[in-house]
Amino acid sequence: MAGACCKCPVSLLTLKRSLLLLVAPRSATPPGPSSRSLTVVVGGRPGERRPPAAVSLRAARPTALRTSCSYQRLNPAALLRSPCQDSMSDSLRTCYTYLNQTSRSFAAVIEALDGDLRHAVCIFYLVLRSLDTVEDDMSIPLEKKVPMLKDFHTYLYQADWCFTQSTEKDRQVLADFPTISLEFRKLGQQYREVISDICQRMGSGMAEFLEKKVGSMKEWDLYCHYVAGLVGIGLSQLFSASQLADPEVGLDTELANSLGLFLQKTNIIRDYLEDTQQGRAFWPQEAWGQFADRLEDLAKPEKLESALSCLNLLVTDALRHVPDVLAYLLRLRNQSIFNFCAIPQVMALATLSACYNNPKLFRGVVKIRKGQAVTLMMDATSMEAVHTIITQYSEELLQKVSLTDPSRAKTLHILGVIVEKSAPLQPVLQSKSVHLSPMYLSAAMLLAALSWQYLSTTVSQAQGTADLQGP
Repeated sequence: MAGACCKCPVSLLTLKRSLLLLVAPRSATPPGPSSRSLTVVVGGRPGERRPPAAVSLRAARPTALRTSCSYQRLNPAALLRSPCQDSMSDSLRTCYTYLNQTSRSFAAVIEALDGDLRHAVCIFYLVLRSLDTVEDDMSIPLEKKVPMLKDFHTYLYQADWCFTQSTEKDRQVLADFPTISLEFRKLGQQYREVISDICQRMGSGMAEFLEKKVGSMKEWDLYCHYVAGLVGIGLSQLFSASQLADPEVGLDTELANSLGLFLQKTNIIRDYLEDTQQGRAFWPQEAWGQFADRLEDLAKPEKLESALSCLNLLVTDALRHVPDVLAYLLRLRNQSIFNFCAIPQVMALATLSACYNNPKLFRGVVKIRKGQAVTLMMDATSMEAVHTIITQYSEELLQKVSLTDPSRAKTLHILGVIVEKSAPLQPVLQSKSVHLSPMYLSAAMLLAALSWQYLSTTVSQAQGTADLQGP
């Protein structure tokens, strides 16, 4: 299996693709009744439910494991990195092709990981993407789908297994599953054991929720655990197995689970309107049942006050995972892994801040601005910067808490805890920030400007194409 290659030429196309993926909308293809698995940490599911988890970034690849949590601000040139495929086998090269075709927003962060961890996470993603494609496919009858989900982990060791009857847009990963399973079997045993175990547990969880709606808040946690928390746990175990992270990172499943839950809940909250219009329900009934007879009623203008109360309740519940996120990030020593984990988390918090108490969530899509996304992507590459970003958005949320909101006390409490845990490193960051090179700042500003211009042009062109093609 090919190792890391450091001789790849810099490509502007790679940067453009990475930045485009960062804000690319999800496919309109509706997933199945329980299709919110995370695309590997940690944007969603391996299918369409990507956590802001899943942002694009060409991060730097340090050559050695760091012994202290000391990171450098992201060099803009690192965003231009492109994985070299010259030394890959044909089957592995095909897997990276499928990764770019199916992940949209996650390929770049995977490709930025160090050494053979990159290949392990690539295959991990594709395996879970294949599993999720089965779960999403409404043309497969339940009596056939349930055993497929439960047995999917066994297909990893069946060289010829494939499924060619899928009607999903990403059916190629099932039709050519022998290529993916071949590369899975080439991985080191430490990676194979993790991937197979997570695949088995996720498949069983998906089968459980095929005909079961999310009722209580505990069931919401359980559902998010199956489709996202397990991804966070699996990734953490892969990090430790690669020896690029300390053993405790893979052993502490509670913290790893929280990373997945935070991202998954953010997606579920943000996608209320799209999901209800498609007949999908992921908001827990224990929450919305306090404010409406039916989940879709929250979108009615006369229900706005109740809708905002329910929205704020769920945002507050998601925020309780942030302290675990901070504790998890503090344990990471490898720059590429830190970037891989930190950037989706701050994107999620920015998204929650935009959604909180926002009536627009019940009328359309709420998302962070392109320039805001690029700034977060470039900044969130050190623990000090992450603390600053989290404090910023926590204070922004504090300003939005209504005096009459039913969840006000809980919201203020968890935000206070988050600010307290983020505060210690603020003076360090402020003292360091004055030493940034003017040349670096100029380069960063230029990159951000070019990124914004490219993204705006691309989005406009995409909208124009969509108008020409019609519905």
